[in-house]
Amino acid sequence: MSSSHQTPTTTRMFARVLGPFLFIACITAVVRAPDMRALISDFAANALWPWVAGAFVLVGGLIIVALHQHWRGVAAFIVSLFGCLAVLRGVLLIAFPATFISMANSVIDAGALWRVVCIVFA
Repeated sequence: MSSSHQTPTTTRMFARVLGPFLFIACITAVVRAPDMRALISDFAANALWPWVAGAFVLVGGLIIVALHQHWRGVAAFIVSLFGCLAVLRGVLLIAFPATFISMANSVIDAGALWRVVCIVFA
């Protein structure tokens, strides 16, 4: 398989997973918006949850970064950027859970803004 053919195939495979995931996660967050503050509060109540979630997010991000090192084209850029952001999110959850929880609460405080962003990008 040539390198030029492998790049679009890899991007397409990641997009087939990331697209539905982001769509389902955003729609679910919008529908469950009234529950989000309680969910974050429960998530932060036990130090184990941010660490475990961070570990899984970090592994997922590292898989994307390791297997998708392509930045040409919009789809490839988005997939690669998502991988880098997942690595950052995983590190934040593991190393700085209080900062991550604070950021999540700030997003919830933004209310309608994040719902619009989720709907627009979903």
